[in-house]
Amino acid sequence: MSAHSGGKAILAAFLANMGIALAKFIGWLLSGSASMLAEAVHSVADSANQVLLFRGGRIAKREADREHPFGYGRERYVSAFVVGIILFSVGGLFSVYEAIDKLTHPHALDERWWWLPIVILAFAIVLESLSLRTAMREANEVRDRGQSWWQFIRRSRSPELPVLLLEDTGALTGLVFALAGVSLTVITGDPLYDALGTLAIGILLIVIAIIVGVEMKSLLVGEGATRAQLDAIVHAVEDGPEVQKLIHVKTLYLGPEELLVAAKIGLPADKPVASAAHDIDAVEKRIRRAVPDARVIYLEPDVFRDVEAEKLPTEAYVLKSSD
Repeated sequence: MSAHSGGKAILAAFLANMGIALAKFIGWLLSGSASMLAEAVHSVADSANQVLLFRGGRIAKREADREHPFGYGRERYVSAFVVGIILFSVGGLFSVYEAIDKLTHPHALDERWWWLPIVILAFAIVLESLSLRTAMREANEVRDRGQSWWQFIRRSRSPELPVLLLEDTGALTGLVFALAGVSLTVITGDPLYDALGTLAIGILLIVIAIIVGVEMKSLLVGEGATRAQLDAIVHAVEDGPEVQKLIHVKTLYLGPEELLVAAKIGLPADKPVASAAHDIDAVEKRIRRAVPDARVIYLEPDVFRDVEAEKLPTEAYVLKSSD
């Protein structure tokens, strides 16, 4: 997997979630805590999510073929989108269902094992904290200086790290909800708090799933270069004697680290074909140096005329960024 795909973070999250899920199921079977069951299902769903992210990264490495001439890079977006569906259906909706069931049919915790859920949840908080720290460490390697975490999640064209950050943050928050619900039930003897903790976990997972789904849908539909990347591309095209005028440019991410750049450039009318091809090669090299993600570049030469420049607005080449 690429440097942006968070391979270490995915592995760390998978191992943590599998261990946590097993401990939570044991805690639920012995104590009867609804919050423990919701958290166990949550951990199983998260483990499946990590498998999907890893699988998407492997498929994305396939070479381009006749049916997919631009390769399989968007497979990583598909996997991340499915992650959002799993979070919503398996994690969120199940937790809400379990909470409603316990609210309508409350039952107390097993008095012999009342302490076990608290111990397991505290252990899970430690493991999830380590998993989140790994994800944050990898994200910091690619996060722009001064960029907030929310901006990183919104603007990143690589889906794995934002999804893992949201998952781990949601898991930690859900564990706090579960710990609060179980603790209050143990203290007061009222199972209502355990059910309310389960409900809070379900609502949290649904909110995170919606955020993941919206972000991945935008990437699947097709997002272009960021504003900074677009400015760098425009500067690279114009920063040389070859091009008289950048008439227009369009960009599209074919995959998390594969940007397509298509532009129409104005060249002198009397320039020979061989010379024009040499100039195009020079412009392409400048674009790739400025924006390494620009791996597929199509430059269409055209004869620049002042009449066309007058018809086009000054900033005709500047596409509205999705930032």
